[in-house]
Amino acid sequence: MAIKSRKHAPSRFNQHVGAALAVMLLPVAAQAAGQNASQQTLNEVKVIGTQENDFKADKASSPKYTEALVNTPQTIVVIKKELIEQQGALTLTDALRNTPGVGTFFLGENGNTNTGDAVYMRGFDASSSIYVDGVRDIGSISRDVFNIEQIDVLKGPAGTDSGRGSPTGSINLVSKTPQLENAFNSLITVGSGKQKRATADWNRVIDADSGTAFRLNLLKQDSGNAARDEVKNERWAIAPSVTFGLGKPTRVTASFLHVDQDNVPDGGVPTIGLPGYVGPDNPATATATNPVRTYINSAPKVDPKNFYGLASDYDKVKADMVTVKVDHDFSPNVKLQNITRYGKTKQDYLLSAFMGSAANLVTNNAALGAVPSNPSTWLLARSNRTIKDQKNTVLTNQSTITAQLNTGAISHSLVGGVEFTSEKQTNYSYVAASLGASTVAAATRTIPLANLYNPNPHESTTVFKPVRSGATTDGAIDTQSAYLFDTVKFNDQWQISGGVRADHFSTKYNAITLQTAVTAPAPQLIPVGTPLGTSLSLSDTVYNGKISALYKPTPDSSVYALYSTSKAPPGTNFTLSTAASSAQNLSYDPQETTTKEIGTKWDFLKQKLSLTAAVYQTEVKNEVEQDPVISTIYYQTGKKRVQGLELGVVGEVMHNWLVSAGYARMNTSVESGRVVTASGVNNLSYTPKNTFTSWTSYTLPFGLKIGGGARYVGEMLRGTDGAYGTPAKIDSYWVMDAMASYSVNKNLDLQLNAYNLADKTYVAAINKSGYRYTPGQPRSFSVTANVKF
Repeated sequence: MAIKSRKHAPSRFNQHVGAALAVMLLPVAAQAAGQNASQQTLNEVKVIGTQENDFKADKASSPKYTEALVNTPQTIVVIKKELIEQQGALTLTDALRNTPGVGTFFLGENGNTNTGDAVYMRGFDASSSIYVDGVRDIGSISRDVFNIEQIDVLKGPAGTDSGRGSPTGSINLVSKTPQLENAFNSLITVGSGKQKRATADWNRVIDADSGTAFRLNLLKQDSGNAARDEVKNERWAIAPSVTFGLGKPTRVTASFLHVDQDNVPDGGVPTIGLPGYVGPDNPATATATNPVRTYINSAPKVDPKNFYGLASDYDKVKADMVTVKVDHDFSPNVKLQNITRYGKTKQDYLLSAFMGSAANLVTNNAALGAVPSNPSTWLLARSNRTIKDQKNTVLTNQSTITAQLNTGAISHSLVGGVEFTSEKQTNYSYVAASLGASTVAAATRTIPLANLYNPNPHESTTVFKPVRSGATTDGAIDTQSAYLFDTVKFNDQWQISGGVRADHFSTKYNAITLQTAVTAPAPQLIPVGTPLGTSLSLSDTVYNGKISALYKPTPDSSVYALYSTSKAPPGTNFTLSTAASSAQNLSYDPQETTTKEIGTKWDFLKQKLSLTAAVYQTEVKNEVEQDPVISTIYYQTGKKRVQGLELGVVGEVMHNWLVSAGYARMNTSVESGRVVTASGVNNLSYTPKNTFTSWTSYTLPFGLKIGGGARYVGEMLRGTDGAYGTPAKIDSYWVMDAMASYSVNKNLDLQLNAYNLADKTYVAAINKSGYRYTPGQPRSFSVTANVKF
């Protein structure tokens, strides 16, 4: 079957977009270059040094943002590496705790567990909107921060900046690059949960006259998890880079990143005993022979360290990324940046997961030794052995030109660019019996039932090695984009900013399914007919824009209003469908998002301390909804809304005293369509109403630095999928951390980090059915030696 769709695709878009943009920007470059022709010979160069603020950044890293953060009309949080290192954060999700309302609150669907950075932001999944140096980074992997200089969190629709993606923002990781100084830095960490980790950051000037420098970042980690038994995080990585022309008009940086992970994944623990939990037996379907087991309602909680998978479970990731970036200054006012990248990620994942359903929770079975009055004999079936075998590739080229020019008394900051990107994703399916699926008879079950309160992940098992079935799904998205932004300054107090972006995409989706059979003693693929395949394609062009007005009451403050849009067409997750119930149905319109934001930003203490405040409203429409009467009919009438307030402070309060803090309040609702929470409350799931984060540090005169912070996450409602008896929400919690660092000498610092000082027990994430949750980190410690030369 082959189905094709083309919506509003302009003729010859691919051929003309680059030429049109060049024509638009040519007069800009010519005028700005002419204005600076007389500046080719400089008689004097003055260098003024300033002390860097360890927490507060002046600008976002993207060339699309030409103004300082205080003059940028949008909520942007920049997390610098100095803050990350003080907290001992190791991954992207650790670092994102420094911005309120952003986190990994959702564990996954039913028996499946989300892998990698499953980030929620302002009520929506932002996992597909993660970028590295402005290039989309696909693949559900956990990203390490060993090679990261800073993290830019852009909140609000990012469609004009980045194209398709989350309706509520994007995350950009900025890589470390060579500098014109010789330096070496190594962090060696040991801690709770058998933590062992070492990183090295070596920068070497090869030739100062030509501006050539080399940088090498290395990582090796072999750690457990302080919160969990058996879970393992083992990885190594290498990131060399070289830059030619530092300090010159033309700079070329070539970099390579290789990451190799070999982890034991975490499937979570049962929610039995948590507040709101009752047994999984539904009274509506109970019978005399299968009555409701009310005694389960009072069952104690399981030990949150229990591991319910098998020690042979694995999560293997290999990722490679090659990047070449060219920066050229035509003049001080006209600059060009071009970035080319090829990236490849391969993930091989196996998890022996469970569903705490009535059938899988065995409490009364004499043959198996399960006795109702003795919870220590209860059993849990690990019947959801799931696998993920996925390969992602991305090839992109981006060109951005920025220009500063004047038209009379009005100044312009222009940004224009084009992007050409090809992304592909392949998923491989496996023979059901090789995974111990429910199709295998109970008498020959390959995975032993786990003791509910004392599971044994090392039990002997006859589980077959997973075998590919031959069925695959392939998705490919080719995108050609053009964008143009202008910030118009009428005087020192007023500016208007606007931008438009056009994305022309072509999506292809192919699914191959095979009829298979299984023969003993080992599974074999037996063709029993012609392979069945589905081939779908979609081509369309979407347009996004944003406009804002900004007023500066003082030189170091601003008040602004912003309106922006974002669109996500079907196929953005590499799949297309003909099912009426799927948002990926190629006949549907793109999901549309609009955001209105009013905010203010103030810099104090000679621009060392920044205070921000913003109120916003985001509406997402064209959600697919089922007809309440005729179950086979669906409409794009769904609408969701998030209204919020966000406050932030970051920077230096006084000499040696640093602070970073933020508060967010979100009121969420389904404006049109069915309620999406298990409790029936009209809020969005996995979205805490109130969140707060803070960190502060102070350096004493004799070299001792002390610091700490508190985080608060309000209660969250889980999604609904018909599961009975499980918690409909998770409780709010506070967590407090602390740090002490001492400079032994100029070459060595020692740092102690303490996490969850009060040893608070809390739920960090819960899955959609509510059967499983991820326990929060208990009280734990780490010691880091910072060796530097």
